[in-house]
This record gives sequence, C-alpha cells and structure tokens, in this order.
Amino acid sequence: MTMHLEGPWLSMTGKKKGRVKFRTADEARRHRELEESWTKLKNKHGAEQEQRRQRKGLDAEPLQYNLSAPPGRETKNIPSRSSWITGAVRTAEIPKYTGTKIKGIGTMHKSNAVPIFSDDEAEAIAHMRR
Repeated sequence: MTMHLEGPWLSMTGKKKGRVKFRTADEARRHRELEESWTKLKNKHGAEQEQRRQRKGLDAEPLQYNLSAPPGRETKNIPSRSSWITGAVRTAEIPKYTGTKIKGIGTMHKSNAVPIFSDDEAEAIAHMRR
C-alpha cells in the first residue's frame, strides 16, 4: 500500500505530546503524586543505575581494531609489478563506417533511426504511415 492511501493516523509529524493539561487541580496533584511514587519505585529497584550503565556504554569511545595480520601469519613483502606499463595509455579510436553498402539513415516511427541499404527501402520508409 502506498503512503497517499494511508489515513492521518500514520503521520510522521506531530508525534510529540504537548503540555499535559488537567481539568482540575486535584487531577494535577494526583498525577504529580503518581509520578513521584513511580520514580521512587524505579530508584528502589535500581532502574536508574541501569540507565547510567546504558549512558556510560553509549558515551564510551569506539573500539580500535588492528588490521595487521595475526601472529604467525606475517608474509614477505611482495612488490607489485607495474613495470610493464610505461607512459600514458592511448585512448581507443572512435569507430567510423567506411563502407559503401549503407546509403543513409532514415527516420521511421517516433524518431527511430533506421539504416537504408537501397532506394526501394528509402521509398518504403517514406510511404509508411504513423
């Protein structure tokens, strides 16, 4: 299914919730109490330390890898052989038609280029309809 057929519930924007508004002061007070009890419960069970460990792991420096060969696998230095190429390389020549069989190039349907080998073919292409 494509995106233009989906409903507004699949919007990629507007996912952040705004400021929480309460109908009464009692609801706001109850919400604050629940939030405080929730943070106390998380601290009691060590959830904050887990978050610290996660942050510490994310803030750690990335591992450094040594890309050399493992011990015992060292090889002798083998020089590359580029001595057979000397100087600049020539570019290939552009191929050109030098024969006499083709009389020309005709245009058929929708700018289609067609080789013409005889006068009969040229007349046939000229009489063709779209």
